[in-house]
Order: sequence, then C-alpha cells, then structure tokens
Amino acid sequence: MQGTIRKLKSTLTSPVEYQLPIGDELVSLNDYIGKPLTLTFTGNIFCCNCGKKTKKSYSQGHCFVCMRKLASCDMCIMKPETCHFDKGTCREPQWGEENCMIPHYVYLANTSGLKVGITRHTQIPTRWIDQGATQALPIFKVQTRLQSGLVEVALAEFIADKTNWRNMLKGQSEAIDLKAAAAELIPQIDAKLSELAELFGATAIEKLDEDVVELDYPVSEYPSKISSFNFDKAPEVSGILKGIKGQYLIFDTGVINIRKFTSYEISLA
Repeated sequence: MQGTIRKLKSTLTSPVEYQLPIGDELVSLNDYIGKPLTLTFTGNIFCCNCGKKTKKSYSQGHCFVCMRKLASCDMCIMKPETCHFDKGTCREPQWGEENCMIPHYVYLANTSGLKVGITRHTQIPTRWIDQGATQALPIFKVQTRLQSGLVEVALAEFIADKTNWRNMLKGQSEAIDLKAAAAELIPQIDAKLSELAELFGATAIEKLDEDVVELDYPVSEYPSKISSFNFDKAPEVSGILKGIKGQYLIFDTGVINIRKFTSYEISLA
C-alpha cells in the first residue's frame, strides 16, 4: 500500500482506536500492535492543500506558497492570544469566521504532567488524544479563539502549556485530581477573568462543571529510552509496533511522530 499520509485519526474507545490515512485508505493500526510494521518514505512530498509536489514540508504538510497564504498556517494558530481577526488582517476572513470565531474550550490535561490547553468545540476529544493526555477536564467555554488564548496565557503563568513528549511516551502519567487543580488555579486568575469580562462581555467566558475524561491508549510496552525516527534522515521505519499514543507510533526500535510527516508519500508493509 502506498500514498501520502495524514495525521492519525482516532476514536475515543478503551483503548483509543487509531487509523492511519494513507492515500485514499484508512489503515487500522491497532491490529498491527505486537506485529512487524515497515513504513518507507518514497522521497515524494505533496502539499496537503494544493497537491503540488514540494521539496520541503512547511506547517505540517504544506508547500511554501500555501504556508504563506493560508490562515490555518498563520502564527496566531500556534499563539491564539495573537489573533488579529478583529483588526481586519486575517489571511482568510471566511476561514476565520468558521474556525476561530466559534466556541472554544480551555481545559486542563494530564499529559506529561498537568498542563493547560485550548481547542475548538469540534475537536473534543481529538485534541486530547493527539496530545497523549490520560485525563482531561474542560474548565471554561469561551466564544472565540482569541478569548481562549488569553485565558490560557493567564493560566500558563502557573502551570505548563506544553507537553514534554519524551516523558509522555515513557508511560502512564501518575493520576492527577484535575478538579482539585482547577479549584486551586481558577481563583488565581480572577482578576484576569474580570478584565476579560469587561472587554468581551459578561457572558463571553463561561466557567464549567464537567466530569474528568479518562483516556487509555493501545500500548503493550512503553520504551525506557526514547529514540525518534525521521523520514528526512532515514527513509525506512521498521520494527515491532508496541503501541500508539498521541500522534506517535511506538516501535521496539524507536518512535515516530506521524503528524510531523503529513503529506509524505510512504509505502506500508
């Protein structure tokens, strides 16, 4: 089987069900756990937006031209607190309306430890799975991406806003009482929340009382030492598939971040 790959698709079951999009096919990866698997990069990369061949991938699977013109590749996607839609400078206003000017959630998660994150309402629980979270708890619902970014920045003064991917892949994180963590953290940003309420309106940020979501991953054995594969340096990834967590395939020979190589053409055997 051969084709360009996309980020892993997932379904929240116990454990999480994973599929690898390769060309027009979806490969059920859970079936390969405990078995040999080889992924070979053909040397071809095709932009995930325009389909043109590109020597290098930008912004997870785009050619340089598309990376420069698409709103989904703008820096404000990585740093939502810098959203400039209201200034009239969004690269694609309609895309912004459909993806940024919609409800977002601010959440706490247990990935490599306690962290804060944001996601569109349409990306729950996908976002948590992609990050390899073992627990997640939505704590705020807001009206726009900008608002979610501003709340996240406030909370990031007290806890991490990034996942240590190496630690995440070494095993199950010790359980955290996320509700207790939220109860401790939220009062610490009361002043910021009041400021945002004055700026965006009293109903812009809604405090939630949700249940903690537990996530379990199909991993038979976690690596004690992390060694990562890179298709740009070595075209073949091969070994016994030991598990899948986040966007990583865990082999007995190393790990690979599938999302990083979006739009790479590979053969699977």
